Amino acid sequence: MRVLLKLTLDTTPDAAWRALRSPAVLREVVAPWLDFESVEPGGLPTMWPDGPHRLRVLAFRRFAVGEERVELTSPGGLPEGVRMLRDGGSPLTGPFAAFGSWDHRMAVSALPDGRTLYRDQLRASAGALDPLAWYPTWAFWQWRGLRLRQLAPSWRFDPPGTADVSPPTHSSGPTHSSQE
Repeated sequence: MRVLLKLTLDTTPDAAWRALRSPAVLREVVAPWLDFESVEPGGLPTMWPDGPHRLRVLAFRRFAVGEERVELTSPGGLPEGVRMLRDGGSPLTGPFAAFGSWDHRMAVSALPDGRTLYRDQLRASAGALDPLAWYPTWAFWQWRGLRLRQLAPSWRFDPPGTADVSPPTHSSGPTHSSQE
Protein backbone atom coordinates (compact mmCIF):
# COMPACT_ATOMS: atom_id res chain seq x y z
CA MET A 1 0.00 0.00 0.00
CA ARG A 2 1.06 3.57 -0.59
CA VAL A 3 -0.05 6.68 1.32
CA LEU A 4 1.03 10.17 0.24
CA LEU A 5 0.93 13.68 1.66
CA LYS A 6 1.96 16.87 -0.10
CA LEU A 7 1.59 19.96 2.07
CA THR A 8 2.65 23.56 2.30
CA LEU A 9 3.92 24.27 5.82
CA ASP A 10 4.01 27.77 7.24
CA THR A 11 7.60 27.56 8.41
CA THR A 12 11.08 27.67 6.93
CA PRO A 13 12.69 24.54 5.48
CA ASP A 14 15.39 24.65 8.19
CA ALA A 15 12.75 24.68 10.93
CA ALA A 16 10.77 21.90 9.24
CA TRP A 17 13.91 19.79 8.87
CA ARG A 18 14.74 20.22 12.55
CA ALA A 19 11.15 19.30 13.45
CA LEU A 20 11.33 16.09 11.39
CA ARG A 21 14.37 15.04 13.41
CA SER A 22 12.69 15.77 16.76
CA PRO A 23 11.12 12.97 18.82
CA ALA A 24 9.08 15.64 20.64
CA VAL A 25 7.50 16.74 17.35
CA LEU A 26 6.77 13.11 16.41
CA ARG A 27 4.95 12.68 19.73
CA GLU A 28 2.90 15.85 19.12
CA VAL A 29 2.02 14.84 15.56
CA VAL A 30 0.63 11.43 16.51
CA ALA A 31 -1.22 12.60 19.66
CA PRO A 32 -3.73 11.84 21.05
CA TRP A 33 -4.04 8.52 19.21
CA LEU A 34 -0.51 7.27 19.78
CA ASP A 35 2.62 8.05 21.71
CA PHE A 36 6.12 6.63 21.83
CA GLU A 37 8.57 5.89 24.64
CA SER A 38 12.16 4.87 24.16
CA VAL A 39 13.11 1.41 25.40
CA GLU A 40 16.80 2.31 25.12
CA PRO A 41 19.02 3.56 27.94
CA GLY A 42 18.88 7.34 28.16
CA GLY A 43 15.38 7.65 26.71
CA LEU A 44 14.46 9.69 23.65
CA PRO A 45 17.17 11.97 22.28
CA THR A 46 16.55 15.65 21.65
CA MET A 47 17.24 15.07 17.94
CA TRP A 48 17.13 11.70 16.15
CA PRO A 49 20.56 10.70 14.90
CA ASP A 50 20.69 8.36 11.91
CA GLY A 51 20.51 4.74 12.96
CA PRO A 52 18.18 2.38 14.82
CA HIS A 53 15.95 3.41 17.74
CA ARG A 54 13.67 1.04 19.68
CA LEU A 55 10.36 2.46 20.83
CA ARG A 56 7.33 1.30 22.78
CA VAL A 57 4.07 2.23 21.06
CA LEU A 58 1.33 3.56 23.33
CA ALA A 59 -2.32 3.74 22.27
CA PHE A 60 -4.09 6.87 23.52
CA ARG A 61 -0.76 7.90 25.10
CA ARG A 62 -1.25 5.32 27.84
CA PHE A 63 -1.61 1.65 26.84
CA ALA A 64 1.41 -0.28 25.55
CA VAL A 65 0.46 -1.97 22.26
CA GLY A 66 3.83 -3.14 21.00
CA GLU A 67 7.34 -2.15 20.07
CA GLU A 68 8.91 -0.88 16.89
CA ARG A 69 12.32 -0.17 15.52
CA VAL A 70 12.77 3.18 13.81
CA GLU A 71 15.71 3.00 11.39
CA LEU A 72 16.57 6.53 10.27
CA THR A 73 18.76 7.52 7.35
CA SER A 74 19.23 10.77 5.47
CA PRO A 75 19.64 9.71 1.83
CA GLY A 76 22.00 11.64 -0.38
CA GLY A 77 21.86 12.19 -4.11
CA LEU A 78 18.76 14.38 -3.91
CA PRO A 79 18.08 17.49 -5.98
CA GLU A 80 19.64 20.64 -4.57
CA GLY A 81 17.58 22.10 -1.73
CA VAL A 82 15.76 18.85 -0.92
CA ARG A 83 16.35 17.12 2.41
CA MET A 84 14.87 13.72 3.14
CA LEU A 85 14.51 11.57 6.23
CA ARG A 86 13.80 7.88 5.68
CA ASP A 87 12.48 5.46 8.27
CA GLY A 88 13.08 1.92 7.05
CA GLY A 89 12.39 0.32 10.42
CA SER A 90 9.51 -1.93 11.27
CA PRO A 91 6.99 -2.75 13.96
CA LEU A 92 8.32 -5.61 16.09
CA THR A 93 5.33 -6.64 18.22
CA GLY A 94 1.67 -5.76 18.63
CA PRO A 95 -0.98 -5.05 16.01
CA PHE A 96 1.34 -2.91 13.87
CA ALA A 97 3.60 -5.95 13.41
CA ALA A 98 1.10 -7.02 10.72
CA PHE A 99 3.12 -4.67 8.48
CA GLY A 100 5.86 -6.89 7.10
CA SER A 101 7.50 -4.02 5.23
CA TRP A 102 7.73 -0.32 6.07
CA ASP A 103 9.38 2.48 4.08
CA HIS A 104 8.47 5.99 5.25
CA ARG A 105 10.10 8.97 3.51
CA MET A 106 9.65 12.62 4.49
CA ALA A 107 11.13 15.41 2.36
CA VAL A 108 11.30 19.17 2.76
CA SER A 109 12.27 21.88 0.31
CA ALA A 110 11.86 25.64 0.04
CA LEU A 111 8.97 27.30 -1.73
CA PRO A 112 9.53 30.67 -3.45
CA ASP A 113 7.70 32.48 -0.62
CA GLY A 114 10.00 31.05 2.10
CA ARG A 115 7.55 28.45 3.32
CA THR A 116 8.16 24.72 3.07
CA LEU A 117 6.97 22.07 0.65
CA TYR A 118 6.56 18.87 2.67
CA ARG A 119 6.21 15.54 0.90
CA ASP A 120 5.54 12.32 2.76
CA GLN A 121 5.32 8.83 1.34
CA LEU A 122 4.61 5.62 3.19
CA ARG A 123 5.02 2.31 1.39
CA ALA A 124 4.00 -0.53 3.65
CA SER A 125 2.62 -3.99 3.29
CA ALA A 126 0.48 -6.09 5.59
CA GLY A 127 0.16 -8.82 2.97
CA ALA A 128 -3.35 -10.20 2.73
CA LEU A 129 -4.46 -7.59 5.30
CA ASP A 130 -3.60 -4.64 3.00
CA PRO A 131 -7.25 -4.03 1.99
CA LEU A 132 -8.23 -3.82 5.68
CA ALA A 133 -5.16 -1.83 6.78
CA TRP A 134 -5.17 0.76 3.99
CA TYR A 135 -8.06 2.99 5.11
CA PRO A 136 -7.06 3.27 8.81
CA THR A 137 -3.48 3.96 7.72
CA TRP A 138 -4.62 6.59 5.20
CA ALA A 139 -6.90 8.22 7.82
CA PHE A 140 -4.08 8.34 10.36
CA TRP A 141 -1.78 9.92 7.73
CA GLN A 142 -4.43 12.61 7.14
CA TRP A 143 -4.40 13.28 10.89
CA ARG A 144 -0.61 13.58 10.78
CA GLY A 145 -0.91 16.06 7.90
CA LEU A 146 -3.42 18.15 9.84
CA ARG A 147 -1.18 18.18 12.92
CA LEU A 148 1.89 19.09 10.85
CA ARG A 149 0.05 22.08 9.37
CA GLN A 150 -1.18 23.14 12.82
CA LEU A 151 2.22 22.87 14.49
CA ALA A 152 4.48 24.20 11.73
CA PRO A 153 3.96 27.93 12.44
CA SER A 154 5.42 27.40 15.92
CA TRP A 155 8.64 25.77 14.67
CA ARG A 156 11.78 27.88 14.69
CA PHE A 157 15.38 27.17 13.84
CA ASP A 158 18.11 29.30 15.33
CA PRO A 159 21.52 28.06 14.20
CA PRO A 160 24.14 28.16 16.96
CA GLY A 161 25.33 31.67 17.61
CA THR A 162 22.39 33.40 15.93
CA ALA A 163 19.77 33.38 18.67
CA ASP A 164 17.96 36.70 18.92
CA VAL A 165 19.14 37.51 22.43
CA SER A 166 20.40 40.87 23.56
CA PRO A 167 23.80 40.75 25.26
CA PRO A 168 23.71 41.38 29.00
CA THR A 169 24.70 44.81 30.15
CA HIS A 170 27.34 45.01 32.83
CA SER A 171 27.43 47.78 35.34
CA SER A 172 29.56 48.34 38.39
CA GLY A 173 26.73 50.10 40.10
CA PRO A 174 24.49 53.10 39.59
CA THR A 175 25.88 55.85 37.44
CA HIS A 176 25.68 59.28 38.96
CA SER A 177 26.09 62.55 37.25
CA SER A 178 26.82 65.60 39.28
CA GLN A 179 26.64 69.13 38.14
CA GLU A 180 27.79 71.99 40.27
